[in-house]
Amino acid sequence: MATTITGQLMSFIDKIKRVIKKITHTLLTSVRLKPTRREGEEGGEEGGEDPSSSASTNHKDDKQENQDQNQSQENKGSAAMASPTEQQGSRWRDLDKLLARPGNLVGSNFDPSPQLKEDLQEYTKVLVVGAGGLGCELLKDFALMGFRNIEVIDMDTIEVSNLNRQFLFRLQDVGKPKAEVAAMRVMERVSGVNIVPHFCRIEDKDLEFYSQFNIIALGLDSIEARSYINGVVCSFLEYDADDNALEASIKPMVDGGTEGFKGHARVILPGLTPCFECTIWLFPPQVKYPLCTLAETPRTAAHCIEYAHLIKWGEVHSGKPFDPDDPKHMQWVYAEAVMRAELFGITGVTYTLTQGVVKNIIPAIASTNAIVSAACALEALKIATACSQTMSNYLTYNGQEGLHTKVTEFVKDNDCLVCGPGVLIELDSSVTLQKFIELIGEHPKLLLSKPSVTCRGENLYMQAPPVLEEMTRSNLQKPLYDLMDKLSYGIIHANGMTRANGITTSCLKKIRISFKVIADGVADMDTAGGV
Repeated sequence: MATTITGQLMSFIDKIKRVIKKITHTLLTSVRLKPTRREGEEGGEEGGEDPSSSASTNHKDDKQENQDQNQSQENKGSAAMASPTEQQGSRWRDLDKLLARPGNLVGSNFDPSPQLKEDLQEYTKVLVVGAGGLGCELLKDFALMGFRNIEVIDMDTIEVSNLNRQFLFRLQDVGKPKAEVAAMRVMERVSGVNIVPHFCRIEDKDLEFYSQFNIIALGLDSIEARSYINGVVCSFLEYDADDNALEASIKPMVDGGTEGFKGHARVILPGLTPCFECTIWLFPPQVKYPLCTLAETPRTAAHCIEYAHLIKWGEVHSGKPFDPDDPKHMQWVYAEAVMRAELFGITGVTYTLTQGVVKNIIPAIASTNAIVSAACALEALKIATACSQTMSNYLTYNGQEGLHTKVTEFVKDNDCLVCGPGVLIELDSSVTLQKFIELIGEHPKLLLSKPSVTCRGENLYMQAPPVLEEMTRSNLQKPLYDLMDKLSYGIIHANGMTRANGITTSCLKKIRISFKVIADGVADMDTAGGV
């Protein structure tokens, strides 16, 4: 038995030797070297080879190989020594082709010209709102597409949990402002781009700040933040006599969002396409857990986790803040949630779920962010250059099972309180709030009784509750012009009762106010201001 195995092994080794010999011979031949003759092996006079001739041939081959290598190195050196102009030309080759050629799908006002690229790079200003998973991708895409004047605003700092998908951040960046680090990283990698970061809340910036941008791109994960920016861009709208939005007052916005393998990208042209409020019903309601349910009748794993996080932590660690990025704190909450779940016979509590519930983490996948960001950036390029017709107007992406994308054209709500025209009223700057309330009660398109009046989220006068009515009562005798910060044009929202067809209902109306500013006894109609 042993002899048989030994024989097979020796046979296998012989085969390996033959294979190695063939490979060696092939390699030597490929580099123009002759295999060394074995001792005693000679060629005949006719079939043999003159040693001196062989040496001469090898010498020529070596010389030719050196020349080839030198030429290759010279070519590489020439490529490396290419002028900056040649390098830039190669960098923007595809963009030049897109902007300098006519096509069948271009926008109505597209004028193909090499100048378009220069205008895009020099004059177009883009604001990216949010520097998270989607915001990082947007900054990278805009910079690589030729946008050079970019600003980014975000109030958050970098957390450890961000690092798996927000690719511009590193471990040493934890605790630093997202906007500042993201701007720095993109400018380090993409030459020629200038990104100005703003580490603050979006509400901290005034309307003048937002008015300077040609395009606003949203990379947000909050409905409230989207609504705020939507209100800002819609507030710039001005209308003609037929209540049509003036093109010069339209500030385009692209919005993207992702959740796991799903995402959306949309184009919002205020006054022309549906704004965010027109389609607010597309977003599911936010999940909130009543404390009584958490404390007394938990029914899900999330209830048990939130009980440990919101209630139990405070009872055990009085005065000690909970740090969601501290693994020890998170492990403690997880252990408490498991015990709570066992007590009520609930299954499904895991450490991953605990992290998701406590940090309110929306499942995010880097590839989904990249796909949605690419769609948003492409639409921004279309808007800026008219090189193609923009999307109409809502793209959905689903990569959960296979791949599915669809574009749906939603219809604008003409009665929308944000992007709709509302009712235009012209007033003297001396009209008081009390007189204004009387006027909207008599206006044929309004007929509002007992209205509460707000302007840009501030209460000018509230009918109820009694505490607010008393606090705002003093405004009734003040000029509305002064209460609206002396702006010649503004938006008022009035919430009151109206009667139609014998039925009294509560309604909220949008009213556009245009003031005739009185100076030196002369009424001067000025509607250039925008809010």
